[in-house]
Amino acid sequence: MSNLRDSLAIQFYAETGSEPVEWAITDSVVGYEEAVAFMEARAEAIAAGQACEMVWLLEHPPLYTAGTSSDAADLVDPDRFPVHQTGRGGQYTYHGPGQRVAYVMLDLKRRAPDLRRYVAALEAWIIATLDGFNVRGERREDRVGVWVRRPDKGEHTEDKIAAIGIRVRRWVTFHGISLNVEPDLSHFSGIVPCGVTEHGVTSLVDLGIPVTLPDVDAVMRTAFEGIFGPTMRVEAPLLPRHAA
Repeated sequence: MSNLRDSLAIQFYAETGSEPVEWAITDSVVGYEEAVAFMEARAEAIAAGQACEMVWLLEHPPLYTAGTSSDAADLVDPDRFPVHQTGRGGQYTYHGPGQRVAYVMLDLKRRAPDLRRYVAALEAWIIATLDGFNVRGERREDRVGVWVRRPDKGEHTEDKIAAIGIRVRRWVTFHGISLNVEPDLSHFSGIVPCGVTEHGVTSLVDLGIPVTLPDVDAVMRTAFEGIFGPTMRVEAPLLPRHAA
């Protein structure tokens, strides 16, 4: 299937002389509100020229988030997990253990102030990551995210394996992507994921790929650098709740 976003330039490098993107991984689950508070502060610092760009990999405890286009009817089981209203684009989504969330804080003024190109680059990053595990991820013109065909379930069946939801302030991005590695897929049943009723969800492990989060992290970093440029590993953010 052709997709208009396929025609957009994939490489999304920063201007010459920019610092590498800081690459941080938190190994323990991170509360949603704490993560958002950190992202907002970091995005402000990046916009002010006081901090480097960053990608932050983490997991959340089980929860649902409602994007700016969410429909209350899509929250099927509102009492199952905490529900967080969020300023990112999109509709309802699930986060939980076994899902790799990547929060991406980039200065588009140093790259290209073009949101369509940015979303296409995020999709390309996910697709390249999946390719590292011999999984073919695909875009769809009528819906954002990355999808895999499931001929084992039916001729025209496909499942979503990764979601995208972004917010931009002063041309600095935050929020980002989530890739299903080995989450409990039954947890998605409490919502209509991203408002799409006719397709399901899957994960790498559900597809028969026996991988761990560290395995995925390594491939994600290589794939990211091929599209967005060099990274530099840094310590994970020290959030207030982790302070002594």
